[in-house]
Amino acid sequence: MKQLILSEWLLTQLSQNKFPARMPNHRRVYEAIRRAITEQVLSSGSRLPSTRSLAADLSVSRNTILAAFDQLLDEGYVAAKTGSGTYVAYNQPDEFSKDLPAIIPVNTETKIELSRRGLAASDMPNLPNSHSGNHEVQPFTPGEDDYSRFPFELWRRLLNRQWRTLNPTLLDSSHNGGYLPLRQAIADYLRVSRAVNLTVDQVLITSGTQQSIDLCARLLTDHNDFAWIENPCYWAARRVLEINGLQLHPVSVDKEGMAPTTQDFRVKPRIIYTTPSHQYPKGMVMSYGRRRLLLDYAQNNGAWIIEDDYDSEFRFEGRPISSLQGMDQDSRVLYLGTFSKVMYPGIRLGYMVIPPQLVAPFKNGLYELQRPGQVMIQAALADFIEEGHFASHIRRLRQLYGERRRLLQTSLAPISYAGARLSPVDSGLHLVVEFDQNVDDIRVAEMATKYGLRVYPLSNYSVGEKREKGLIIGYAYAATEKITEYGSLLADVIQNALMTS
Repeated sequence: MKQLILSEWLLTQLSQNKFPARMPNHRRVYEAIRRAITEQVLSSGSRLPSTRSLAADLSVSRNTILAAFDQLLDEGYVAAKTGSGTYVAYNQPDEFSKDLPAIIPVNTETKIELSRRGLAASDMPNLPNSHSGNHEVQPFTPGEDDYSRFPFELWRRLLNRQWRTLNPTLLDSSHNGGYLPLRQAIADYLRVSRAVNLTVDQVLITSGTQQSIDLCARLLTDHNDFAWIENPCYWAARRVLEINGLQLHPVSVDKEGMAPTTQDFRVKPRIIYTTPSHQYPKGMVMSYGRRRLLLDYAQNNGAWIIEDDYDSEFRFEGRPISSLQGMDQDSRVLYLGTFSKVMYPGIRLGYMVIPPQLVAPFKNGLYELQRPGQVMIQAALADFIEEGHFASHIRRLRQLYGERRRLLQTSLAPISYAGARLSPVDSGLHLVVEFDQNVDDIRVAEMATKYGLRVYPLSNYSVGEKREKGLIIGYAYAATEKITEYGSLLADVIQNALMTS
């Protein structure tokens, strides 16, 4: 390309505001020449004008052109030959095109080619109204806590205290399973509140329950191993296991929790995922006999039990339920907990209690696979627990959620006249309304969205052909003064849906 033509081309590009006006002049010139090279307006080997002549043609300083050329040289777009000038760098070896076919077919269709794992991860369940509004949660969204009640000013002071101290180790990755004082605080808490048998060394800090399950799957299973899951089951846990290549075997639940049959025992699992203290989503507590059955089976068949204790803090009647891990004499249970339900979802901190024989490989695996961090937040959380703020916050939430639960149960009572059943529950953050099998619970959930109420169909949590029908209704996020209004509105929606089904 002749010098005059290049100058004119550059002037045209610069005058058309293709580059932001706030961009420095040397950067605008650099971007214009780079585009000429990448779009092959300038072919490989073309000689660029001298910096003096190009500066004069573009009415800019020579330093502007020199800066642009230096950037192009640094990034390999051009090459300088002493005494000869600056040339567009060759884009490919001379022999490169010899082996190419004369005509290269062009795929004009845009196709997203995900792996099987990618498809499983991106295939979200059919949860109505999942992207409406400005926030993820709306009234009656299951599994969400009212984080507006979190003591943010206190939390800010605890964080500021750590920043003022500025211990350099808090800025690094977590090398040994998490911040030691936090692990100690968790161990003390679990011994008293959940009857967990553990040492501090068995506690690992993760970024939440899903990461904990993912780590278990990665370190304890191989592709195509079987995993027993409750049916219905927490969809996120099920998804993580699927993504890791496990074959899921659903085991039905009854009033005593997970209820394996003779047919189930023929499928030898590597992992058994269960929520024994408050089955998700139906809410029953696993009986002593079923707990003993699972522990004995795991020991005799070399299986590992993942105990997800996701909301044990919120039991409103009776004594706290002891953990399954506390009954384990053979070290086959991995106990999982989270702070997201008690504090706020974005804290993204959970914990695992690992059997002693797995501590070393799990610490190494957690570090190598995840490079966990947020040690500064872990330090503030340790203070939050040790100074008694955590226990006080739980007591306040337990009272608040207990009142919301009572109001919701009262406002939903009329649905019984339409044939729906409100499952009894004395803990957790949600209720379950059960329908007959002929009811389309997805349609009922969609009807609720028209009134700004977000509930989930129970059938989406089931696996296989047998799908229980109903709604999962959260009450933690809905304001207390609005519970009766929202509950009555939802009761009307349910009754109308059942009468027309």
